[in-house]
Amino acid sequence: MKFLLPLFSAAILAASVMPSHADDRYADRPPVMVSPDLSAPWVLQLGHAPGIVRQNRQAVQQQPRVRYAQPNRVQTAGVPAPAKRMVMRPQINPMYLPQEVAYDGKQKPGTIVIDTHQNFLFLIEKDGKARRYGVGTGKPGFEWSGTHKITNKREWPDWRPPTEMIKREAAKGRYLPTYLAGGIENPLGARALYLGTTEYRIHGTNQPWTIGGAVSSGCIRMRNEDVVDLYERVNVGTTVEVI
Repeated sequence: MKFLLPLFSAAILAASVMPSHADDRYADRPPVMVSPDLSAPWVLQLGHAPGIVRQNRQAVQQQPRVRYAQPNRVQTAGVPAPAKRMVMRPQINPMYLPQEVAYDGKQKPGTIVIDTHQNFLFLIEKDGKARRYGVGTGKPGFEWSGTHKITNKREWPDWRPPTEMIKREAAKGRYLPTYLAGGIENPLGARALYLGTTEYRIHGTNQPWTIGGAVSSGCIRMRNEDVVDLYERVNVGTTVEVI
């Protein structure tokens, strides 16, 4: 009994010094401080166009790696820890961002002209002006030119690679699906404008850093933000001239 009393007194003293509340586990946690560098992979995907969504973490991790940022230190709940190495994409040249330009061509307003040498798409407007977008065009061996009409428009289109493409890529050890539903992982991106009866399209992309280069199998590739903007400005029947 003499030993129990000191233990009992010590327990009361500890309770008075360190009060415990049943709802302590629901208290607000300290904020997590995150380095601004962690937002870098999203920069090229952001936009104010309707229907554009951010990629999820899994989609970013599946993209090809280009280079890594130098590791920094981040503060997490007061405990310093090394930051994860984040994928950094090459920045798009500002000249390929949408802008109004002077245009003295012979095409009528409403016509789309695609310059595959300079990698620009022009939507001809009135009064000697045009709305210009940067595009990705056919890589060597896949260049083409001609005039077609837009015969169809689709939002978040499905992708069915042509048989020739599947065979060509398989010979390189890269196996394509025969069908891929529309979405952020789909190489056709957010919108597609189909050209005549060909297999060519003006479409978005899940690789916006390729805009401005000769990179496709003949299709005209645009940033998702830009193809959504163009999609809203043109209709089925619009003339598209590829030069």
